[in-house]
Amino acid sequence: MAATLEELVGLVEPSPQSPSVFLHLPPTPHHDNGVPSSGQQQQQEDVALEHISRLLMEEEEDMHGMFLRNDDPALLRAQQNLAQIIASSSSSTSNGASDLYKDGNNSTVSNMCATATGAEPCSVMDLLNMAFVKGREEGCKFLPKENKRLVMKDITRNGRLEADAETTGRACKLMATMARPEEEAQVQELIGRMMLDDCEVPTEEMERLRAAMADEAAMSNSREARRRRQQQVDMRTLLVRCAQAVDERHGARELLEQAKQHASPTGDATQRLAHCFVEALEARLAGTGSVLHRSLPALDTTTLLQGPEFLRAFRLFNATCCFQRVGFAFANMTICRAAAGSSRLHVVDYGLHLGLQWPGLLRRLAARDGGPPEVTITCIDLPLPGFRPARHIEETGHMLSDCARELGVPFKFHAAAAARWNAVRVEVDPGAVLVVNSLFKLETLTDDSLVVDRASPRDSVLAGIRRMRPAVFTHGVVNGLCGNSFLTRFREALFYFSAAFDMLDATLPRNSEQRMVLERDFLRACVVNVVACEGRDRTDRFDTYRQWQQRSRRAGLRQLPLDPAVVGAVRVMVEKQCYHREFVIDENDGWLLQGWKGRFLYAHSTWVADES
Repeated sequence: MAATLEELVGLVEPSPQSPSVFLHLPPTPHHDNGVPSSGQQQQQEDVALEHISRLLMEEEEDMHGMFLRNDDPALLRAQQNLAQIIASSSSSTSNGASDLYKDGNNSTVSNMCATATGAEPCSVMDLLNMAFVKGREEGCKFLPKENKRLVMKDITRNGRLEADAETTGRACKLMATMARPEEEAQVQELIGRMMLDDCEVPTEEMERLRAAMADEAAMSNSREARRRRQQQVDMRTLLVRCAQAVDERHGARELLEQAKQHASPTGDATQRLAHCFVEALEARLAGTGSVLHRSLPALDTTTLLQGPEFLRAFRLFNATCCFQRVGFAFANMTICRAAAGSSRLHVVDYGLHLGLQWPGLLRRLAARDGGPPEVTITCIDLPLPGFRPARHIEETGHMLSDCARELGVPFKFHAAAAARWNAVRVEVDPGAVLVVNSLFKLETLTDDSLVVDRASPRDSVLAGIRRMRPAVFTHGVVNGLCGNSFLTRFREALFYFSAAFDMLDATLPRNSEQRMVLERDFLRACVVNVVACEGRDRTDRFDTYRQWQQRSRRAGLRQLPLDPAVVGAVRVMVEKQCYHREFVIDENDGWLLQGWKGRFLYAHSTWVADES
């Protein structure tokens, strides 16, 4: 059977002959050119090249069969007509065709086409390409000159036509994994810089940011701005009414049109919030929520799924918002305390987060009295489609290996790409201190609402962590409530994302391109998934931290009290970084809470196996 185009370009994942869960990545040796050795690269590409060769051979056999009947009268007439059209419309192009078909089976076809056009014998594929070029030129005459939705390039490789990357855009999330080489180089450089400087932003950029925020604050206090605010409707109440109408399928379109009048992707926080929620409600009403969500960028903070534009925005977000930095610092300080006095440390991490958490840990361990321990990190994340499902984890491992080498920390890295995290088994050296870490990732696993005859993946992973018996399990969760009732879920999501949009409005200028990228490519996708998707298509299923507390206890884990030294250090870090005064750090029932204006958005805790 002939190979499909999707199989050739890697959009359909082939069945591996011998699947392997773990890939050992030792520290990469130095190279003059900074790239892996030819032997390593050859080893990685052998499987893919063998598979591609087999597919191309099958394709060639099928194509060969298509040309066995070159003497068919209908085929010859169609070819002659095609050649005459090309000759009359683009004689200069056809006269330049000089590729010869040496295959005897195709000599009749090529010679006939050459006779009709006055050109040397050429291949049928060349003729088709020339016809397509001519048709494209004629069709483009009817398009606007500034049309940016469809941009085509001329023949660039092997005589085949290629579409510009802008043509496909966000048509499919899988295409995001096929980044252009120049973009991948930018991504690797940006991530390496973020690892090196802990997502710090240059002082000049921060000064410009503060000046822009001061100008906006002055404008918002003007009389005209106050008058416009007084005329605004209660958008949250209107959006709740829209959700009720969508749920009841009565009068929804009129209310959504009314809400649109006060929504804008470039307005204030409330207008931007309304813009995302109105879009999600319209998709839910039309039954296209899953289609819309799949068309949005697959932003899962993995290396290959991010473009340079989003990474620059993500870097600025981390410099102005303390949420991720607090989560990293809380976990890393806890891990260092658990590994005190040990010569070996093994960290099992659920979720990649671009690997940004671990340079901070390596720096802390490198500065430890008595020298650093030997560190092993096993990262478990979802696989990518294609021949190398763990490619994003492997690349992160290489960058972390380079970082550890520079710091003088003995380091090993294991990559585990698995769709079922509860099926992953980790081998740990009995003499090493084992630590398990997860920040805001377990909530992406299926919860109890979709599993009735067995334990949910969330419960299974927690039970697996308990069986590992780690020295400590550091757990960070998104504090939300996304139950099965649509209206309850909508109200909770509205409150949660209101705080998120308000935080961005207070920390980033409204005309900031990075802010627009965060709202468009990250928050928007979350809103669409929570509001417009159902069943297994709804992947964002947040629980409150108290629900996670109960779930962890049922799985056989025992919560540890917060370490006052760690909590104190986190508070000092937030104060020294001069974050916005509305960021909140608090404690409750063994949880470190992070929030904005009294609304707690994230929670962190530590656990061990309950031996009782």
